[in-house]
Amino acid sequence: MRNSPEWASILGDKRYNDRLSDFSQRAIDADLKAGADFLKRFEAIDGSGFSEQEQLNLALMLRNLRLNLEGARFKEWEMPVLQNSGIHIDAPQLVAALSFDSVKDYEDYLARLHQLPRAFKETTLQMRKGVRDRLMPPQFLIPKIVRQCEDLAAMKPADSPFAEPLKRFPAGIPAAEQARLRGAILAAISKEVVPTYKQFARFVKTEYQPHGRRDVGLWSLPDGAARYSYRAKSSTTTEQTPEQIHQLGLAEVARIEGQMLGVAQQLGFTDLKSFNASLAANPALHPKSRQELVDLYGKYTEQMYAKLPEQFGILPKGKVKIVQVEEFAEKEASSAAYNQGAPDGSRPGRVMVNTGDFAKRSTIGVETTALHEGVPGHHMQIAIAQEVEALPSFRQQAYYTSYTEGWALYAERLGEELGFYSDPYSYYGHLQDEMLRAIRLVVDTGLHYKKWSRQQVVDYFHAHSGTDEIEVQSETDRYIVWPGQALGYKIGQLKIIALRDYAKTELGGKFDIRAFHDQVLGAGALPMDVLETRIKGWVAAQKQG
Repeated sequence: MRNSPEWASILGDKRYNDRLSDFSQRAIDADLKAGADFLKRFEAIDGSGFSEQEQLNLALMLRNLRLNLEGARFKEWEMPVLQNSGIHIDAPQLVAALSFDSVKDYEDYLARLHQLPRAFKETTLQMRKGVRDRLMPPQFLIPKIVRQCEDLAAMKPADSPFAEPLKRFPAGIPAAEQARLRGAILAAISKEVVPTYKQFARFVKTEYQPHGRRDVGLWSLPDGAARYSYRAKSSTTTEQTPEQIHQLGLAEVARIEGQMLGVAQQLGFTDLKSFNASLAANPALHPKSRQELVDLYGKYTEQMYAKLPEQFGILPKGKVKIVQVEEFAEKEASSAAYNQGAPDGSRPGRVMVNTGDFAKRSTIGVETTALHEGVPGHHMQIAIAQEVEALPSFRQQAYYTSYTEGWALYAERLGEELGFYSDPYSYYGHLQDEMLRAIRLVVDTGLHYKKWSRQQVVDYFHAHSGTDEIEVQSETDRYIVWPGQALGYKIGQLKIIALRDYAKTELGGKFDIRAFHDQVLGAGALPMDVLETRIKGWVAAQKQG
């Protein structure tokens, strides 16, 4: 928490609320040295006689430290800003995650605003090293970063996302204090934040952009093959090779395509191409307003809440909240995303719905996405992990893509089993979203292992899905800048399904779906091999009575 004060704030830990992360090379090197020192100390521990949970704590800590040190050779900190992540987006988005209950909260926030120029300067220095070491994002994406910074800098200070806390002063803060804090924060936005964004935009446009890489695949970066293998291993928590993952993706695409064709034929179409064209032209399948999208997410979330006791013994204490993505972030944001709540319940978990360009968006995928991002998906899994008191903090807050995203994709499938997607268009949207995750296995490995072009990815999307054009473009750019991340969804989902099938086969009439789900969620996020060991151990214990 000390090394990542923004993360501490998101978790409701206010000890470092007046700080921003140190992104200097000195701090990065010190962090790596501390990790290496911790690794030696943990490796020296004899776990004989440890309880099962303590043995797991030790194994996971060793695994995390080793993986982090293994990845240090790739110097990913030298490519810290992308069109969908980086300090220029993270800083304003952090504001919505903070709580403002006292004068000190505002004073801490003001201290952070004063530090933004320093944080951007450190980021700029790392980006210059990236130019030197040829660690660059694709050139065609860099203008998006420039536009994002220029758009934010062009806002009036009072309209800036950095001024949001001024709109909701707690009643207990005296008027005179409110006036003082308002003046100080607006001055900091005007005199420090806005000039910093303008300067950063100029740097990115004039000095950084000309050096952007021409090829989009990770293979084109130094040590590209090893770099991608590391990313794939980190995301899937398996030893599957890029080739194996690519072949699995092709098989899943073919399987799901058959199901999608069945829905199209049920609705009177002979092929997917003509059916997909009809979807885009059907006004009933497009929202009429931003609020309609938000309301749909709320409707499907409430429907699922009624079903949860049938499937889970343990339920999260707090309910998920449905809100809109901030307008400054919606152009590059996904259709919806989950922002976790504070462990102490002071801030609820939120599903952030992208309502930008609402008329061009389709409603057929809303039902399945609501289950993925909220309940029983991300909110269910993350909130429960945070509430398991027996786990140390690093386990409560653990993140493995294959587990976290695999569970959320499994949650979509669970909705099908529970009678959701009764409307055939909504069921098609569900299949289309599963198809998206299968396509990811093909195109992510295609881009970064098989040297596909960006256009090949777009063409593959159009050949095998009816995904909106706006989504195809943003998804393609996402895979380009987040290599390997998209692999975890399908890999994790298929493993959880396989483990459930194993448990049902082994236990027969003794199998209890609620107990199974509690076992999957009850130890926080886990690598796939560790989850398999846990479930098989539980099955063996159930057999013995």
